[in-house]
Amino acid sequence: MLSMRHLWFGAMLVLSMSAVSAHAETIQVTIAEMAFSPAEISARVGDTIEWVNKDILAHTATVTGGWEVMIPPNRSASIVLEKAGVVDYYCRFHPNMKGRITAAVR
Repeated sequence: MLSMRHLWFGAMLVLSMSAVSAHAETIQVTIAEMAFSPAEISARVGDTIEWVNKDILAHTATVTGGWEVMIPPNRSASIVLEKAGVVDYYCRFHPNMKGRITAAVR
């Protein structure tokens, strides 16, 4: 038989799990006509950034000395932000394509 203590613990576990996941967002950046749009976004640690490539060419979201996301033509790719700060990125294949992510702590 379940005690009140077990029910309370179970309810708190469910509430805490839903509270954590409810805060994370997915922010979309469209790639079209050789440009990131929007070019500058604000996000929070834990959010997902998804690039949707509508061009016929492959692109990347590359951070010098950091990460790189390969985005094939007519596909999407994403990352989850792991730390706060300002990140400037560009397409390795087309260096004139630039973007910026400003990530804050939750």
